[in-house]
Amino acid sequence: MDHSQDNFMQNLWKPHKLVLVLSIFVFLHSTAPGAKSQEDAKMKKERIQVYTENPRYWQYKAEPILLIGGSVEDNLFQIPNLKAHLELLKSVGGNYVRSTMSWVDEGDVPPFKKVGDQYDLNQWNDEFWRRFRNFMVWTHEMDIIVQIEVWATFNYYREPWDANPFNPKNNSNYTAEETGLPTVVKSHPTATENNFFWSVPKEHNQQIVLKYQQKFVDKLLSETLQYGHVFYCMDNETSVTPAWGEYWATYIQKQAAAVGRVVETTEMWDPWDLSHEMHKATFDHPETYSFCDISQNNHRKRQRHWDNAQKIRAKLSPIRPINNIKIYGADGGRFGSTQDGLERFWRNIFGGFASARFHRPDSGVGLNEIAQAHIKSMRILTDSMDIFTCEPHNDLLSNRAENEAYIIANPGREYAVYFPNNGSVDIKLNTGEEISTKMVAIRWLNIAKSEWTQEAEIPFGDSITLSAPTEDHWAVLIQLQ
Repeated sequence: MDHSQDNFMQNLWKPHKLVLVLSIFVFLHSTAPGAKSQEDAKMKKERIQVYTENPRYWQYKAEPILLIGGSVEDNLFQIPNLKAHLELLKSVGGNYVRSTMSWVDEGDVPPFKKVGDQYDLNQWNDEFWRRFRNFMVWTHEMDIIVQIEVWATFNYYREPWDANPFNPKNNSNYTAEETGLPTVVKSHPTATENNFFWSVPKEHNQQIVLKYQQKFVDKLLSETLQYGHVFYCMDNETSVTPAWGEYWATYIQKQAAAVGRVVETTEMWDPWDLSHEMHKATFDHPETYSFCDISQNNHRKRQRHWDNAQKIRAKLSPIRPINNIKIYGADGGRFGSTQDGLERFWRNIFGGFASARFHRPDSGVGLNEIAQAHIKSMRILTDSMDIFTCEPHNDLLSNRAENEAYIIANPGREYAVYFPNNGSVDIKLNTGEEISTKMVAIRWLNIAKSEWTQEAEIPFGDSITLSAPTEDHWAVLIQLQ
């Protein structure tokens, strides 16, 4: 072992980290050595990881998996009817949820124990972690993939910061004078005026604060590393220095490696523009971030939403999965209409991305009846084709108006076309390669009703013209026989 590894292991055994090590030690050593070895091998094989056949997608339990979902809340583990909500998602074909480590909504509880009038950052609130533990167990049982956001950015600004246990005025472990942390932060997170996010060694190196931040992450890992259905995103819509996310992604990777685990990590930046300099910290550093999340692009609308995402997809190197944990858009909300949200959901999957999840109500459609129908229809469609061998291919469409239709295809085999709101386009089937097929099967999917409607077989030709049956969301699957 080199000196850096030796130092890391010494650091791992500091008192404030014993909860992580002991919890995972008990899990890993609860069986006989032979059984443990088999369990470790099974975990490595079956955990969520980049799909070996196509690194734009994920695989889970050694099979490719398309992640789609929606939920009523972001810190889902805090809701009272959690299991029923997860069962509802599963029943319509969903398998993907978000988990911000947050505690600011009515009915939420914080992670630390309150002793008298102040929190003790050395003591846990058992109720918070009981809720989270149930969440992990139930999602694991239902094969629902969880994307955790370790630092829920908005918990650390404005009113939430005023009540936050990490605020020096609210705990008995450190003071504002000792740490340099503010007790009041009135600005939006984009102003980055809370020094809480500048504690890491490459920035302020505030060891007092960092110790308790590590303690929180260690506890989180003690509850999650035993599972293989978890992504780790460092922040929600962050604007701070890249050193912060780099530190925590590396920290989590090292802690996982110390107990024989491998994890998938990313960062979520605030700018809506994917060409913004901040996003490069994720796109350009695969050694730190094994996948990308481009949720902020889901503020964009119509053709621009598609085009911006496709530019990133085309130039991302090495190729990695690109997730969309938040699909914005709901009538009466701030980020576009319900129509916008539904279109974004379909464009993301037809754009060849690894995941799409409807954002919580009022910023998204959550898991309401409309969302349920679209999730179910997406699963019906993608289960009827091999989505993992397909690519976005709008180049095969002609006589197409802006935002009229989108196509994902494996040319010469199958094509799926999405119509956001009526439309008629020509689809090129003959790509110049020799094709032995004589017939083409066409099936229309009524997305709102989640059912196949019109089915037909026609002779193969160089191209076909397809027109959506009504002014609504439609998908059509074309397969060469």
